[in-house]
Amino acid sequence: MSSSSPKRVVVLGSSFAGMTGALEVRKHLDDRDEVVVLDPHDRFTFIPSLIWMPFGARDAEDVTFPLAPLYDKKGVEFVNEAAAGVDVAAHTVATTDGRSLDYDKLLVATGPRLAFEKIPGLGPDGGFTQSVCNLDHAERARLAWERFLENPGPVVVGTAQGGSCFGASYEFLFNVHHRIRKAGLEKVAPVTFITAEPFLGHFGLGGVGDSGKRVEGFLERLGIEGIPNASIVEVREGEIELDGGRVLPFAFSMIVPPFAGVDAIRESEGLANPVGFVPIDDRFRHPEQEDVYAAGVATAIAPPETTQVPAGVPKTGQMSETMAKVAAENIVADLTGKAHRDLPIADLSAICVLDAGNNGIIFKADNVLAHGIYADGDEPTAHVMAGPQAHWAKLAFERYFLASRKRGVTAF
Repeated sequence: MSSSSPKRVVVLGSSFAGMTGALEVRKHLDDRDEVVVLDPHDRFTFIPSLIWMPFGARDAEDVTFPLAPLYDKKGVEFVNEAAAGVDVAAHTVATTDGRSLDYDKLLVATGPRLAFEKIPGLGPDGGFTQSVCNLDHAERARLAWERFLENPGPVVVGTAQGGSCFGASYEFLFNVHHRIRKAGLEKVAPVTFITAEPFLGHFGLGGVGDSGKRVEGFLERLGIEGIPNASIVEVREGEIELDGGRVLPFAFSMIVPPFAGVDAIRESEGLANPVGFVPIDDRFRHPEQEDVYAAGVATAIAPPETTQVPAGVPKTGQMSETMAKVAAENIVADLTGKAHRDLPIADLSAICVLDAGNNGIIFKADNVLAHGIYADGDEPTAHVMAGPQAHWAKLAFERYFLASRKRGVTAF
């Protein structure tokens, strides 16, 4: 049972972390307690499938569903607005439509801001590269791909310095190579991969098992040049200049940009670090704001090691949902007196399926951020599997995830 007075939990964001957190909190609180979700988008997007959209393998209706009916069915208030700011002292959230919402507990799950402006010429808005980080960008990348097919040439795919979504760039790389091969364009459309990682298959995690060897071998078999420790100086029409002076020509390029926290969080006093990410403890609670929790890409997680080029820690959908479930459990514990749950960041596990069109690689690792902390020299447990089963596993997970979340079911 909840305490004597009704409580309100406000969740900022409704992607993997926000949706999971809101539904988990709602499930374990009394009906009189309020759960409110803010998101500027009225539909959930299954972002892992956006790698297929530029090639016409998915349309928007295949990978999205409306949020309002789901939340209404589950007794969650949905506000189709973004947060404009948070006053942690007053326990209020300002919305972009001028509302002010009081909260007893706040879960920040806003995801990232795509910081294209950090690299001149990067991105689809006033720049020269494409992105598959959100639905609009993926749809625009489809138009760019159609233009490429009419006038093919070199292709450059990668993740810029400060980025952290390495899995998406690898998946897009493998899929774009698959499409080029199907179109018979290998001779006129060589593919190059650039990444901020210190080595191929690092993933911002120091590697997962023998992922470096696996990924390097995969690229070698496909005839793709991989350039780690790549730092982009500037993107110009048809060419990318790297630190060191090398210039890569391209007729089509998809580059995952640097990530930052959203402005409303970064600009809210006492809430985020200078980049805009929210610091967290082992309960996914803000270390200085006891009523603020965070999960997913919005969290501040230090890389497991220093790298030559800045490479962020990935927060996959699976990792984000794990964070959100722990945060929700502790929010409920705060409000009901139940036991809290600690989950050190170093103990997070990760599952990553890299689809390659008709092939792929599956990585599964426990304690993915524990590199270097074991006194006895043990390494995190990792399992790596390559083959066509990776492609079918991603298709099956896409179908399962969308079907279950449409019904408000958060269990894997």
